[in-house]
Amino acid sequence: MKKLPLLFLLSAFSLSAQSNDEQVLKDIYKLSLTNAKCYSWLDDLSNKIGPRLSGSENAQKAVEYTKKQLETLGLDKVYLQELMVPKWVRGEKETASIQDGKTKTNVPVCALGMSIATSKKGLTANVIEVHGIKELAELGEDKIKGKIVFYNRPMDPENIETFRSYGGCVDQRFAGAKEAAKFGAVGVIVRSMNLRLDDLPHTGTMSYGDLPKGEYIPAAAISTNGAELLSKTLAKNPDTKFFLKQSCEQFEDVVSYNVVGQIEGSEHPERIMTVGGHLDSWDLADGSHDDGAGVVQGMEVMHILRQLNYRPKNTLRVVLFMNEENGGRGGDKYNELAQTNNENHIFALESDSGGFSPRGFSFECNDANLKKMQSFTALFEPYLIHSFVKGHGGSDISPLQSKNMIKAGLKPDSQRYFDYHHAANDRFDAINKRELELGAATMASLMYLVDQKGIED
Repeated sequence: MKKLPLLFLLSAFSLSAQSNDEQVLKDIYKLSLTNAKCYSWLDDLSNKIGPRLSGSENAQKAVEYTKKQLETLGLDKVYLQELMVPKWVRGEKETASIQDGKTKTNVPVCALGMSIATSKKGLTANVIEVHGIKELAELGEDKIKGKIVFYNRPMDPENIETFRSYGGCVDQRFAGAKEAAKFGAVGVIVRSMNLRLDDLPHTGTMSYGDLPKGEYIPAAAISTNGAELLSKTLAKNPDTKFFLKQSCEQFEDVVSYNVVGQIEGSEHPERIMTVGGHLDSWDLADGSHDDGAGVVQGMEVMHILRQLNYRPKNTLRVVLFMNEENGGRGGDKYNELAQTNNENHIFALESDSGGFSPRGFSFECNDANLKKMQSFTALFEPYLIHSFVKGHGGSDISPLQSKNMIKAGLKPDSQRYFDYHHAANDRFDAINKRELELGAATMASLMYLVDQKGIED
């Protein structure tokens, strides 16, 4: 007879004896810090597969890899949800330069996701600097037509919650090209969404909205150092020109998949709780923080609970969503199928804020359920988890609708996240193994507590 690990036996015994929640959380954290697979899974995703932009060969490899790994965990069911996703390809590395009279200075840029290309010869034009979309109307077509609009509103360094800083300026990246085109601009350059000064351009999705295709203009991000240089050059010489060349291309939509693993509920199998992250990543790096970390942490939740021999009251699902970065179609498809199947989701937890040390959770729910979630804080204090606040749950779980449910997002320490977000340095070497495992344990603990205690009707 095969001998079971001592930790497994102790945990199974404690659960069968209905040990207190404090002891169960100790078991969860101990397992995650001593016997987790999430770091090695992320190593494979990042270093053996690599960047996983929707519609790419690597995205499909990631689907196959994570499905195979989930099948090794002894879950009750592992399956795929088919969906159509956009296929956008960056093409050759972008080039750009600031042209100040006879002086030409190369600067780091990258095309924004879903942008069109420049001509094969590139685009050269005068530049007009603005700090927000509202300034376009103030300037008017006379000052914008035929120029490249340079959006140079930085992230606000005063916010401790850096996602507030990101939210305060990301509109210029997403809608900047659409709005500038209405005034006759021929292209846009957007300051990277980054709190530090460096030479890394940060990509991200953009949209032309309802503009006719004939009015699309190319859009690119410039590094923060490049943005500083361009702004200083324009201040000295308003006649400065900018050269941009990019060869990105949009293809027809292709088939892809969400990956789902499930443990059936023992008392209320019709009530569903989900945990997970998004499987796709941008193409400049392997996306270890965004969102490889969330993917493997969601998988690790199931791994931990299976090691504990824990049979949940409610049905638990890990969901690895496809196409969060440039479309959000994985979340939409999951919700569509949930509605079609008349599923009752009571709780959804997402990790999509990086693999840094966990600090707490943000909750989308009514006041009664927020109070219930906050009643768990004393259990998390030994692990330095202290922030249980009302806020955004996550992009992929945002479309999910049920009669009464809680949506939650893991809140890691956010101070370094935007140093890596959507940039070429979002690689596996930026991940700390222990921090990643602590995040997985924190998520598993909340899933356990909500499964045991339920939610308020």
